[in-house]
Amino acid sequence: MTDTLNLPVLPLDDVVVLPGMVVPVRLADPEARAAIDAAQASGQDQVLLVPRLDGKYAKAGTLGEIEQIGRLPGGAQAAVIRGTSRVLIGAGTTGPGAALWVGATELHEITDSRSAELAREYKTLMTSVLQRRGAYQVIDSVKQVNDPAELSDLAGYASYLTNEQKSWLVENAKVSERLEKLIGWVKDHLAELEVSETIQKDVQEGMEKQQREFLLRQQMAAIRKELAELDGKAESEEEDYRARVEAADLPEHVRKAALAEVDKLERTAEQSPEVGWIRTWLDTVLELPWNERTEDSYDIRDARAVLDADHSGLDDVKERITEYLAVRRRRADRGLGVVGGRRSGAVLALVGPPGVGKTSLGESVARAMGRKFVRVALGGVRDEAEIRGHRRTYVGALPGRIVRAITEAGSMNPVVLLDEIDKVGADYRGDPTAALLEVLDPAQNHTFRDHYLEVELDLSDVVFLATANVLDSIPAPLLDRMELVQLDGYTEDEKVVIARDHLLPRQLERAGLTADEVTIEDSALRLLAGEYTREAGVRQLERGISRVLRKVTARMALGEDTGALTIGAGDLKSYLGSPKFTPESVERTALPGVATGLAVTGAGGDVLFVEASLADKETGPTGVTLTGQLGDVMKESAQIALSYLRSHGAELGLPVGDLAERNAHIHVPAGAVPKDGPSAGVTMTTALASLLSGRPVRSEVAMTGEVSLTGRVLPIGGVKQKLLAAHRAGLTTILIPKRNEPDLEDVPESVLAELTVHPVSDVREVLDLALEPAQVDAHQYAA
Repeated sequence: MTDTLNLPVLPLDDVVVLPGMVVPVRLADPEARAAIDAAQASGQDQVLLVPRLDGKYAKAGTLGEIEQIGRLPGGAQAAVIRGTSRVLIGAGTTGPGAALWVGATELHEITDSRSAELAREYKTLMTSVLQRRGAYQVIDSVKQVNDPAELSDLAGYASYLTNEQKSWLVENAKVSERLEKLIGWVKDHLAELEVSETIQKDVQEGMEKQQREFLLRQQMAAIRKELAELDGKAESEEEDYRARVEAADLPEHVRKAALAEVDKLERTAEQSPEVGWIRTWLDTVLELPWNERTEDSYDIRDARAVLDADHSGLDDVKERITEYLAVRRRRADRGLGVVGGRRSGAVLALVGPPGVGKTSLGESVARAMGRKFVRVALGGVRDEAEIRGHRRTYVGALPGRIVRAITEAGSMNPVVLLDEIDKVGADYRGDPTAALLEVLDPAQNHTFRDHYLEVELDLSDVVFLATANVLDSIPAPLLDRMELVQLDGYTEDEKVVIARDHLLPRQLERAGLTADEVTIEDSALRLLAGEYTREAGVRQLERGISRVLRKVTARMALGEDTGALTIGAGDLKSYLGSPKFTPESVERTALPGVATGLAVTGAGGDVLFVEASLADKETGPTGVTLTGQLGDVMKESAQIALSYLRSHGAELGLPVGDLAERNAHIHVPAGAVPKDGPSAGVTMTTALASLLSGRPVRSEVAMTGEVSLTGRVLPIGGVKQKLLAAHRAGLTTILIPKRNEPDLEDVPESVLAELTVHPVSDVREVLDLALEPAQVDAHQYAA
């Protein structure tokens, strides 16, 4: 350090001067003018250049020598000052003029052994930065600087350094520390330059691609125009769409909407995403068969023959289709094809257990009517947009399944099978069954509006066939719009006919066999349907036939079976093992307290056993215990049965004291299957009465009906399905409510001929018919 210097202060607000820099300073500022005048008055021509950052003076400044005072090209007066060395600012002093005078101490540069190495690295980095900027003359000047301190002070000209960073360089006299900082700052700047260059390159490439695409499209449009003049086609895609819309046979309201979209397509820029939406919408509209219809086959006899050939039984559906065709033929003959804008479509709901042929019936109906057939699977659908379509504003929007089905069919009057309509669910995306209300309403569906199309679509000529296993899960408003056709399952005779005429030929073909090689007798088919499978439909029966034929094929391949093979009832055990469903009513009802009931499940009718027992006296609370996964309605039926017997047991000759003193337990196997419904009331009452009287229930008797507190037997549903189940189980005497007697008309005559059906209206009649004559002491079984 040297002696203290007295210098006038020239504050700099927007620039930091490092030693070696030459800067012009405008003298319009009073502080600058005062400092220059004071320096000249003292005869030193030296000022202290101090950075003033955010209104605060730095700790150190630069000693500046005034080299020249003159005027700038604009006429303003300025001084040219050269920075010479670093100066540490001390206390204020006095001096001539109006300037601020301070005492200052000159700082000498401090170098060490690392300074030269750091200077070389810094010079390399600086050269790289200047090359990126194309400042080649500056590069030559930098290369001529070899002094590390002088090299570090060149950073004062760097535009990428902040005033705070430059002020730190002024305050620090250690050359190595300054160079280390500068190397880090330059590396950061180089990284920013690389990122900036990459972004600029990507933007430039994108712009070049857009320009290239624009030029190519312009050339393509010009080429298309020239070709159009030669071929007489549309000059552009927009004109092509316009020509297609005008040439298509569209209804007037659809044509107007399509032309409006073509106009919009012409006004929209090619790069706009809306162009793709409009094209997709126009393609969808043009694909729809707006005025395409297939001619119905009005040969009623031939249509019925097609239905009979494809399916045995199912007379209700066949009669309904025959009626529909007859009405359409009469309307067509009298010119009544369209009445009030509506055509004569139909909406049928085919409800029945699995395997009875609901789905395959749809295809047969279409073939019988001479119409196109399309199947829409609704099982598991939870999105309303699946039915009505998505709004066009959504990415990937599509029309709903109904519109897609019409497009797939290629006509406006197909047979559309809505498969598994009872499996449709609802969640936050809406309720698809509510969207089906308009589709399946004959009064509304001639103006069906899909969210995607947004034009009216006439569905009034479509025959909708909806299939379901149960009605409980179908909303009442939707069920009200459909004509219900119940398919209650097949009798054993019908199953034999179906197996012989339909299932066996199909499975022979799949097994690679012929009818000459393998014959299955009717007796084997009857045993297979009766004791190896117990179902309303024929799926398990077909699987059983398939299993037999696979084993036959395997034995032929092993050389065990050769030539023409005939399989009788006695041969089934060697192929399928022992029967799985043997009659068990005799065994189950051998003891008092067990009654045979009838129930309806999703798989058709079924036989239900109700068991009752009484606990010993003084072994717990009195009342009734219920097991077997019973629902609320079934639990109430048990309470009603118990209350009825307690109040009327004396009249029936039953020891009602046992019911008051002992706990009754009612169990309904199978315990793992949930059960509910009112129709087990009569069965529970009979089981308790059997237990108290000691009279077993007759093994051939099954019963169904709801019971009231006064002993009335009330009507129930599913009579046909329950009688078919009783027939399959080998039961011969059936007790049904008196008010269900008209339902017997729906039961096949072949089944009724083998059953003795007793319509009853009071529980007393049930007990008289169901219980064996009294032979033993009642308390023997109640205890």
